[in-house]
Parts: sequence; C-alpha cells; structure tokens
Amino acid sequence: MAQRVMPSSPDPGASVPRSTAAALDAAARTDEALLDPGLREAFEACRRLHADHGKTYYLATLLLPPAKRPYVWALYGFARYADEFVDSLTDPDPDALVAWSDDFLKSLDGQGPGDPVGQAMAATMRRWDIPREHVEAFLDSMRMDITQTGYATYADLQRYVYGSAAVIGLQMLPILEPLTPDAAARARALGEAFQLTNFVRDVGEDLDRGRIYFPLEDLTRFGLTREDLFVARAQRRTPEAVRELLAFEATRTRELYAFAVPGLDMVHPTSRDCLRTAYLLYGGILDEVEKAGYDVVDRRVRVGVPRRLAVALPRLAHARLTRWSEARWEPLRS
Repeated sequence: MAQRVMPSSPDPGASVPRSTAAALDAAARTDEALLDPGLREAFEACRRLHADHGKTYYLATLLLPPAKRPYVWALYGFARYADEFVDSLTDPDPDALVAWSDDFLKSLDGQGPGDPVGQAMAATMRRWDIPREHVEAFLDSMRMDITQTGYATYADLQRYVYGSAAVIGLQMLPILEPLTPDAAARARALGEAFQLTNFVRDVGEDLDRGRIYFPLEDLTRFGLTREDLFVARAQRRTPEAVRELLAFEATRTRELYAFAVPGLDMVHPTSRDCLRTAYLLYGGILDEVEKAGYDVVDRRVRVGVPRRLAVALPRLAHARLTRWSEARWEPLRS
C-alpha cells in the first residue's frame, strides 16, 4: 500500500493539546481505552482533520458534551481521510483507497488498524456499537467515485448517497443517543440532505474532477447535457438553464431537511444543540446559493463567520445550561 501523508497529523509522541486532553479524559471515564497515549494521539489526528476541513461540523461538535466530541472527530476524520484518496484535486490515489479500506476492514477482525485514523475509527465503532455494515457501505461509495462519473436517475444516485452520507448519519446516531427508533430515518435523511447540499455548492469542483452528481434525468428536464455543464465551468458562467437545475436540486434538498427536522428533538437533550446548529449552518449554505442567484458554477459560496457565530454562540450557552441541568437531575432519576 502506498504511504499516505496524513494532513495535519501530530508528530509521533507529541502530547495532545489541553482542550483535546480534557475531552479525552472525559470520554475515558466510561472508555478506558482512551487512556492509551497512542490512541489519544490518533484521536488528536482526527480532530485536526475535522478542524481543518470541516469547520461547520467542527463548530457544531463543540456544543456536545466533551466526552462525546472525540468520537465525532473520529467519524469525520475517517470519512475525510478516505474521501481525499479520490477527491483530491492535486494528489488523488484511488489504488491506495482500495488497499487502505481493505486493510482497515481486515484489521477489524484482527489486531486493529495500524494508522491513526483507522485506530480512532475502530475504537469509536467498539465504544458505540457502530455496525460494520455502515462502514462497509461508506467505503463502497468511496470506491464508486473511482470509476463512476454520473447517474442516470435519482434512484441511482440514492444508492451512492446512502453509502456516502446516509450511513454517516446512522453512525452518528448512537453517539447522539436517540430516544426513539424513529430517529434513525430522520438521521439518515439529514445525512442525505447534507450531501445534496454539497452537490449544489461544489458543482464546479466536482466538474473539475470529471463528475456530475445531478441525475441525467434532471439535466434532461431542463434541456441540458453533461457537456453543457462542463462548458459552463470552462467558460466560468452559469447559464439560466443551469440555474434552474440548481434551484430544482436545492428544492429537493430542502424537502429532505424538512423531513429530518423532527429528528433534531429525538436525541438526548445534550445532543440537540449540536445537531440543530449543524442543521442551521449547513442548511444556510443553500440560502447563500439562493442569494447568489444560483450563479455558483465558477465559485464556491460559504456561510460567513458572523453568521456562524450568530447561530452557534447562543446555542453554546444553551448547550452548557442543558448539560448542567441534566447533570443536576440525573441522580434523582437513578
């Protein structure tokens, strides 16, 4: 297997930052594995991947109880690390993805993964009983990106999105502590909505990778061909028909968000502020796309820092109050 340099990985033997150590210490109260120095460094590697490449999710994660944060870092770090094998615009290495994913899955039956990202992911799977099939489905979708550059129908796309996004929501769910089985369908829909939001926002970058994540049947609806999108990217313009296509995809995505919203209150109270913040900030990306008139083929819109803080800061205060309240009343419930 080709050696891959992990972005922002810590130096071997380096101590983790104080904030990371505090979260790991909190998690270690119920998971003694996190007392191991090597595993703590592995979770720190995932935290850096999360902080560097998933700023919206990372901000939302800060609203979780400290003991849960490391496991979310691991889920994000694993997904991001796998994704980079096929999505890097400068150094893609699909053969390494196949070898790395095979090694990881085999390691789950043996001594455990050798690389930090895999170690943290395996520890998270053990702690929260995350089904292996969810991880296998995710890796299968990553492999689809090696050869598949388009989808004929929305049903075809959904098979990809299930592995690339829906199972991420299902992996997160045990950590968020669902209160009802109905939460699973909502978590799956939220993961799908996040992914479809990415497709709308990142249409230009995906074209640079040779991929189109909008079904061919949708392009045909607006009188477009695949070549029309590549020409629009090359000419750095968004024709009206393309804007109509993007508006259609955004509407479909908002329908998924609407189905997912009731699930925000189907998890433990201390998880709700994190989940709602992620929903508001990621859903806000569609608002920015709409404000831009769907003129996003040649640029990538973002939710600005002021908006992120306006959403997150009040919820941060509420999250702390909720954790205090839950801790205060827990002895009376037991």
